[in-house]
Amino acid sequence: MSRCDFKIVLLGSEHVGKTSLVLRFVNCRFNHGIPYQNTIGAAFCAKTLQSNGKDFTVGIWDTAGSERYEAMTRMYYRGAHAAIVCYEPGSLASWTRTRYWLQELKTVEENCKIYLCGTKRDLLDSGAVTRAVDEDIVATYCQELHGHFLTSSKTGESVDELFQKIVDDCAADLHLMRAVEDQRLQLQKEELAYKSKNKEYCLC
Repeated sequence: MSRCDFKIVLLGSEHVGKTSLVLRFVNCRFNHGIPYQNTIGAAFCAKTLQSNGKDFTVGIWDTAGSERYEAMTRMYYRGAHAAIVCYEPGSLASWTRTRYWLQELKTVEENCKIYLCGTKRDLLDSGAVTRAVDEDIVATYCQELHGHFLTSSKTGESVDELFQKIVDDCAADLHLMRAVEDQRLQLQKEELAYKSKNKEYCLC
């Protein structure tokens, strides 16, 4: 039976690069030149990371950025242990949506650890786009969050560091870890019961 220790959700406006961020982290690749496709609803993937010598499986929900899927998106961040709220430093419109999601999470999911992620850093560094979101404003919002990372899915810069920080923070949360251990014990019991039941009907 499969399990995920920590649930992570990605939020942010469409075109901001959430799917590219997940693909870079999970598959270590960047789909350069492939036409943009909207995520409908949400896409799920998982990966195992280590923290303090222990393995943890993170389940990642990449949600749709379009406002018309907003009600559906709420279903996916319910019970999330961590949320990555993405914005483009070169897009003021994406920052406006980011502020909405930050407020939404603080109101609805009080125990969710929130991380702010500026995407497409390579475009900033190369001069292809100019910064539209004031750094001081970002810093002000980050004061109540668990971290801020400026990432590039194209080069991989700071992507692994972002997810590792999330896992380290979750692993350091004693209340959360008690729930994780309880879940693991329950799954072990269910697996043993499943194997025992099937052994009774084995004809070999």
